[in-house]
Amino acid sequence: MIDLYSWGTPNGYKVHIMLEETELEYTVHPINIRVGDQFNKKFLKYSPNNRIPAMIDRHGAGGNEISVFESGAILIYLADKTDQFMPSRIDNPAGYYNVLQWLMFQMGGVGPMFGQAGHFRNYARERASKAELQYGIDRYTNEAHRLYGVLDRQLSKFEYLAGDYSIADMAVWPWCRTPERRGVDHAEFPNISRWFDAIDDRPAVKKAVKVLDVESQRPKVHDEMAWSIMFGDKQFEKK
Repeated sequence: MIDLYSWGTPNGYKVHIMLEETELEYTVHPINIRVGDQFNKKFLKYSPNNRIPAMIDRHGAGGNEISVFESGAILIYLADKTDQFMPSRIDNPAGYYNVLQWLMFQMGGVGPMFGQAGHFRNYARERASKAELQYGIDRYTNEAHRLYGVLDRQLSKFEYLAGDYSIADMAVWPWCRTPERRGVDHAEFPNISRWFDAIDDRPAVKKAVKVLDVESQRPKVHDEMAWSIMFGDKQFEKK
């Protein structure tokens, strides 16, 4: 049995997709990041960085309990556990590292840059001057477009990011939902559009995006307390 501590965000969806694709049995535990569940001591035991998702495999290797945080690490763990959606490092090292490099591309580029574009375009408060705020909007919107270009060029050569459908696709795909929130039009990137629709049609993916859908989408508008918890002073308080 796997216990998954998660919420309906791109980083949460990555792991939801992998668990549904592999058909592993799991129990989801909602971590409502709008009300501060991520700072609960029980959750911090599994995720010291107070970010979702975190996972506990009650029957890991050798029958031992294994706890993993960071979505990319969880994807690698599940790929190793099931021998699915990632080539063998022993039998196909080139394929293995190809998947790994595109997964790291998401972790180091797509996630942080798309996240910042979404933040500055949708959530940033005008505590700085309008010119400074516009700089942030332009900086991250432009970087999001650049990264979309990298993805589109790769997908012009391959059906999926690393050739076959893999954890790299599962990691990137959720960040390509609602592109308008980061100032991107998928029509400008036909290869991404083709790839996105193919993944969107997968039954496991359809099921995965419904995990915590009702809980995480209510309310859609952040009140003052939720904003403070997610983006303001609340998240920097000493625990």
